[in-house]
Amino acid sequence: MNLEIKKNITSNWFKLLQNAICEDILKIEKNKVKFKSKVWEKNKKKDEGGGEFKILENGKIFEKVGVNFSKVEGVFPNKFRKNIPGAAKNPRFWASGISIVMHMKNPHIPAMHFNTRYICTTHEWFGGGIDVTPAIKDAKEKKEFHETLKKMCNRHNKNYYKKYKKWCDEYFYLPHRKETRGIGGIFFDYKKDNFEKDFKFTRDVGVTFQTLFNKIINKKYKKKWTTKEKNLQYIKRGRYAEFNLLYDRGTKFGLQTGGNIEGIMMSLPPIAKWS
Repeated sequence: MNLEIKKNITSNWFKLLQNAICEDILKIEKNKVKFKSKVWEKNKKKDEGGGEFKILENGKIFEKVGVNFSKVEGVFPNKFRKNIPGAAKNPRFWASGISIVMHMKNPHIPAMHFNTRYICTTHEWFGGGIDVTPAIKDAKEKKEFHETLKKMCNRHNKNYYKKYKKWCDEYFYLPHRKETRGIGGIFFDYKKDNFEKDFKFTRDVGVTFQTLFNKIINKKYKKKWTTKEKNLQYIKRGRYAEFNLLYDRGTKFGLQTGGNIEGIMMSLPPIAKWS
């Protein structure tokens, strides 16, 4: 398949998914709040693409949710090239993806994160994942969450779940705290076995996230919570912020490739505490 066709169908999917998920979020909020939308360009002079990020704040259910779509191209900085497959040979890149972070008002509902992307250098690959970060432990929810991810992975390859769960556990880890960020999920990168199969899996990850967040929220949004539980959520959000600022590769990639700052930092919680 022609590379330009691959770029078009992947970026169109990410944009379609952004719109579909935003519609779901507005339905959950009963259309009483609206997204603030910002279309941005990476470099107007060089025509290097851009994207659109949508943020909704102070909803009845969502304290802050960001849904970011991007389609950009450019040249990797020298210090970054050795870490990217194919970039040492030719530093030009093209990338498109969707990234979502949900910070909930009710501390019983976990923070949720999802992203998928398609990147082209002299190589081409998919990456992404789903993970959740609860403030309050819920063993049943954790079990159901992982069962859903395992079923989804098994539709594509029986080895995916074990492999991508382990990758997620190792990736979303705060070494300075000696603790994981949340209850894990799946994480994959540099996926380039077969375009059609990999794209099918990437789409399924997106649809599964859509199913999961609707199910989790609908189950818990009416649950009563205390000030003590809200404080636990604020402290957990502090850990979330630490990870995203210190270790997250997506944050580093965005900053080092001239991404939109507001879109990159949308993952940070609106309020967090460290004690």
